[in-house]
Amino acid sequence: MEKRIRELRELISYHDYKYYVEDSPEISDYEYDMLYRELERLEALRPDLVTPDSPTQRVGGKPKEGFEKVVHTVQMQSLNDVFSREELYSFAQRVREAVGESVEYTVERKIDGLSVSLEYENGVLVRGSTRGDGVVGEDVTANLRTIRSIPLVLKEPVPFLEVRGEVFISKKEFLRLNEEQEASGQPLFANPRNAAAGSLRQLDPKITAGRKLDIFVFNVQSIRGKTFETHHESLEYLKKLGFKVIPDYRVCKSMDEVWEEISRIGEERGQLSYEIDGAVVKVNSLAQRDILGSTSKTPRWAVAYKFPAEKKVTVIKNIWVNVGRTGVLTPNAVLDPVRIAGTTVSRATLHNMDYIREKDIRIGDTVVIQKAGDIIPEVVEVLKEKRTGEEKVFEMPDKCPVCGAQVVREEGEAAYRCTGIECPAQFFRSIVHFTSRDAMNIEGLGPALIDAFLKKGFIKGISDLYYLHLRKEEIMGMERMGQKSVENLLSSIERSRDNDIDRLIYGFGLRHIGLRAAQLLSENFGSIEELQSASFEDVLKIPEFGEKMAQSVVQFFSQEQTRDTIEKLSKAGVNMKSKGRKPLKDNRFEGLTFVLTGTLPSYTREEASGIIESFGGKTSGSVSRKTSYVLAGEGAGSKLEKARELGIKVIDEEEFRRMIS
Repeated sequence: MEKRIRELRELISYHDYKYYVEDSPEISDYEYDMLYRELERLEALRPDLVTPDSPTQRVGGKPKEGFEKVVHTVQMQSLNDVFSREELYSFAQRVREAVGESVEYTVERKIDGLSVSLEYENGVLVRGSTRGDGVVGEDVTANLRTIRSIPLVLKEPVPFLEVRGEVFISKKEFLRLNEEQEASGQPLFANPRNAAAGSLRQLDPKITAGRKLDIFVFNVQSIRGKTFETHHESLEYLKKLGFKVIPDYRVCKSMDEVWEEISRIGEERGQLSYEIDGAVVKVNSLAQRDILGSTSKTPRWAVAYKFPAEKKVTVIKNIWVNVGRTGVLTPNAVLDPVRIAGTTVSRATLHNMDYIREKDIRIGDTVVIQKAGDIIPEVVEVLKEKRTGEEKVFEMPDKCPVCGAQVVREEGEAAYRCTGIECPAQFFRSIVHFTSRDAMNIEGLGPALIDAFLKKGFIKGISDLYYLHLRKEEIMGMERMGQKSVENLLSSIERSRDNDIDRLIYGFGLRHIGLRAAQLLSENFGSIEELQSASFEDVLKIPEFGEKMAQSVVQFFSQEQTRDTIEKLSKAGVNMKSKGRKPLKDNRFEGLTFVLTGTLPSYTREEASGIIESFGGKTSGSVSRKTSYVLAGEGAGSKLEKARELGIKVIDEEEFRRMIS
C-alpha cells in the first residue's frame, strides 16, 4: 500500500504539471479523478502515511482566525514605473553609465495580480506569503497550496529556494466569479487584480480553492547550492524544477529591441487570457545588477513600462437596460463597433443613472470609450462639441423590461431595482433565498440543484417547488440524485408547506425585511391575506418598523406578480395563516445559542428549535465561539467535530430533556 500511495502521488503531481503548467493534459478528467479518489481512499486507510506534500492536502487546512506576519529575508521590492519611450531610454542611459555599454535586458509581461513569495526546503514547499509592504507580509501558505500550478514538491531537492511570483485570475474566471457574487447578492470585484487579492486572503482555504487562481513565477529571491550568471539562466532552471514561469520572455541586446518587444506585448495584450498592465524590463546579468544595486524600495536594474489605457471614439446608437440577478437595472450603451485593446467593442456599461446624468450621456452622442481594467468597456467622456441637436435624453424605465413589475429607486441609493418576485432575470437568486435555512428551510435544495432544475424547466415559478414530486422519476435520473436523496428532498419540501408565515414572508425576500421584521409582520397581521390588505399606516404602527420598511411591505404586496405567486402557493397547500407566537415558558435559555446536528430520536429539528425558543434561547445553523451548546443526534457530522475543536459543550437528547424538565 505504501508503494502504491507513492506511485499515485507522483502520477497526480505529474498530471497536475502537464495540465496546470504546460496546458497539455495527457489523461481525461475522469481518469485523473479516479487516480485522485484511489489516493484519498488509501490515505484514509493509512492516515499515518499522509504527508503535507500529498496532492490531497492542497485543501486540507481549517479556516483561520487571521494571518500571521512574515518578515521577508529578501525584501520584495516594487518597481519604478516609466510611461514613455523617452523615460525608458533614460533608464538605459543610467544603466550604461554605471556598468558600461554592453548590457542585455530581459523583457517580460507585467502580470496584473498579487505578488507572493514561495519558500522550499529540500524541495518541499514550507511557506508562502504575500508581499505586504515589501518587508513584512502575511503567511498565506494554506491558500497558496490550493493553486494547482504551484508545485508542492520540486523535481530536484534544492536545499533552500525562495522564489517570487504573481498570483492572478484569468479573465474568464473573473467574469464567472462576478456572476457568482451577483447571484449571491455580494459586491462585485472591480477588476481581476482585486479578485485575485481578495481570493488569496480568504481565511478559509476552501473558498480560495474554488476561485481557480493561477501563478507565474518570475524571480529567484534566494537559493543555496546553486549559482547563476543571468536572470535568463535562473528562469530556465525554475522551469526545470517544475514552476510555471513567466511566459514568452525575451532577451534583448539593445534598447531598440526592448522597445520592439514592448510594442509587440502591447499589441497582443487583448488576446491574452489574463490581465497585464505593462512590460517589465530587467538587466539580464546578475553581476551587473549587483553593481547597480537598489534604493530602499526599488532596484536600479529594472523598470516597469506601464501601458496607457487605450481609448477610442465612437457613437452611442441606443441605450438598453439589463436586469441583473439581484434585480438591479444597469443601463448599457449600444455602440458603433470599434476595435480597442485587441477586441471589437459594440457595447459599454453606463453603470447607473447618476453616472449618465453626471456625464450628460445621451443617445446619439459621440463618446470616448476605454476598457475599465481592460475587461469591461465604459464611456469616459462625451464630445459635446459634436452634438447635432438630434441626441435624445435617456430615462430609466418605471417598469422592468424583463417582467413588467414596478421599478423603484430608494432615497440615498444609486440603483434602480425590479420589485417582481418572479422576474426571470433574478429568479435563480429568489429561489435560493426562498429555500434557505432561515426562510422555508428546504434541505437538500442547494444553488447547484436549483440551477439544474431551472435549466431543465422543472421550476418556472416559486409554486413549482411544490409540484416537484410529480417529477420524481425525472429527478432520480439526474446526476448524483439517488432514490434516498430525492425522497429526502421531497419530504423536506412537503414539511415546508406547514411552516409558519414568518418564514414565508422572509422567503419572499422583501427589501429591508429581515427575520425579526418577518416575525413582527406575522404576529401583527395573522395571515398573508390580512398583510396584503394592510396600508402603509397599518404597517408603520408596528414597533421597530420605519418608513422604508413599511413602504417596502406595501409596495411588494400590492404587486400583481406577488398576488399571483401567493395564490399559486396557497393552491399548492402552503400555509398562509400565522400559528401565533408561543409564549415563553420561562427564560432559562436567555442569552444561549444552540446548534442542532444529526437526527434526534424524539424530536424533529423544528420541534427542538421551538422548545429552545420557548425558553428564550436561540438556534443557529453554524458552530462558532459564540455557540453555547451543540445538541447532537445520530449521524452528527462536521458540526460536532468543530464543536469539539472549539471546546463547545456537546449534549445529547437525554441531557437536553433534563435541561428542559
